[in-house]
Amino acid sequence: MLTEAQFEAYIKAESEGRATEEQLAALQPYRVKRAIFLAAGLGSRMAPLTLHTPKPLVTVNGTRIIDTLLKAVVKAGIEEIYLVRGYLKEQFEVLKKEYPQIKFLDNLDFDKANNISSAFRVGELLENAYVFESDLVLNNPALVRKYEYQSNFLGFPVTETDDWCFDVNGDGYITRQSVGGKNCHQMVGISYWDGADGKKLARDVAEVYHSDGGEKVYWEQVAFKYKKENYRVKLRPCKRGDVLEIDTYEELRAIDSSYPKE
Repeated sequence: MLTEAQFEAYIKAESEGRATEEQLAALQPYRVKRAIFLAAGLGSRMAPLTLHTPKPLVTVNGTRIIDTLLKAVVKAGIEEIYLVRGYLKEQFEVLKKEYPQIKFLDNLDFDKANNISSAFRVGELLENAYVFESDLVLNNPALVRKYEYQSNFLGFPVTETDDWCFDVNGDGYITRQSVGGKNCHQMVGISYWDGADGKKLARDVAEVYHSDGGEKVYWEQVAFKYKKENYRVKLRPCKRGDVLEIDTYEELRAIDSSYPKE
């Protein structure tokens, strides 16, 4: 097993085209195997656009929201792509034209349960996998990488937020997830789960989902609340603006003025 310092040195050498055969071989256990997109939700806060179009397929300045993520995944050389769909699921078929490798997983409970129902459909595919919320505009595609050292979750530093956020210890590991906080990191819906954690997560998601009230849980809470003793997840810092989460129609208009006022 590489130290984190060795890992960073090797991926730098690989990106610059000067890695040795031994270094490349040492990196293979850290290769990201797949990308999973959670795209089953209603996107009701962006109505009226989402009355007829799934939120990930809404365009921002001429580009579908999900394309900003998919293009980064393809550029990173991640070969397996899975998309969990539910609401207006047939419309996602259009993605096959540009991304023929996509495989769809159908979440028939998308309108009855929270996004844990989508994570449950994924199962052991969570091993060595990125998990993306599919309604994010990715402005910094370099955040999606070919190799990852360990399980991590993206977040950017804030002095105060009323959104989902993480507290982090001195070693950079996430100690708490909450709604609202001070001097914390605001959560960004992009994470990576290594082989061991992905296997545990598949088991724990299923257990929590089938527990009393489990259908109301957000999938991330499995690792950070309900089964937090099983995980040690690193905060991977990014900058505000690297990734944009557009929740409402007015937030969309602020970014893309081609949309008319309601």
